[in-house]
Amino acid sequence: MWWAQLLNSFAAFLDSGAASPSPFNLDYLVIAGGGGGGVDRAGGGGAGGFLTASSFSRNTLTNYTVTVGAGGAAGTSGSGSNGSNSVFSSITSTGGGGGGGGAVVGLNGGSGGGGGVRTSQPGGTGIAGQGYDGGASLSGNVSGTGGGGGGGGASAVGGTANGTTSIAGAGGNGLASSISGSSITYAGGGGGGARGTAAPPCLTAGLGGTGGGGNGAADAANATAGTANRGAGGGGGGDSGAGGAGGSGIVYLKYPDTKTITIGAGLTGTTGSPSGGFKVTTITAGTGNVSFA
Repeated sequence: MWWAQLLNSFAAFLDSGAASPSPFNLDYLVIAGGGGGGVDRAGGGGAGGFLTASSFSRNTLTNYTVTVGAGGAAGTSGSGSNGSNSVFSSITSTGGGGGGGGAVVGLNGGSGGGGGVRTSQPGGTGIAGQGYDGGASLSGNVSGTGGGGGGGGASAVGGTANGTTSIAGAGGNGLASSISGSSITYAGGGGGGARGTAAPPCLTAGLGGTGGGGNGAADAANATAGTANRGAGGGGGGDSGAGGAGGSGIVYLKYPDTKTITIGAGLTGTTGSPSGGFKVTTITAGTGNVSFA
């Protein structure tokens, strides 16, 4: 009978020892793309969100989405753009806020962008657990002068432009992680831009925060981009120089060396040699799926 054949086939399948998904724990570090810096004595870009955890339970034989967020574009006539989100499975790290250009507030993001000049403007808001707020700008006491606020970083708010020291806001500092096997600092905010040759209060651009934040620029100079694969914010441009682009994000996965990862099409990644009972896979670009066996 047909039903007997079906039962026999099902029993044969069970006897074959076909694999089924099983749980295991991994560690992750997911960093989003940094925000771009603005132009016109502008704010620095905020760092991309920084999310990390240990003993995160996932299953073998299951596809998990991974996306590495791109850095935000630099401002050429106004504010910089926000960075793009990075994703691993259910974890989403938010792109950094763009730095405000001209009379514009810093944009919100994983860390907030710094405020732009012309009138004093606040920095953008960061997301608790991912990053910090951007710093405020300072409008000059002479028309066309002043300095932008620094973009927020993973461990500190962006600096506020300071008329006493004549320095635009510094980028907020990032955070260090050793998931890769070496201690590396990620997600620094970009420094604010300044009008360097005009009267005070801000003659000097702000420095980027630790973790790859781009330096701001003064006058017609272009600001420095945030470091790629650090999720760092770009520096704010000077009076007419462009802002710096935000740095791209990165995703790290650390898991038992008894497991094997498959990196799907669309992703750029490498897996290091086993060490201490673990493997570490580094994914630097793209979007696609990974799975474990």
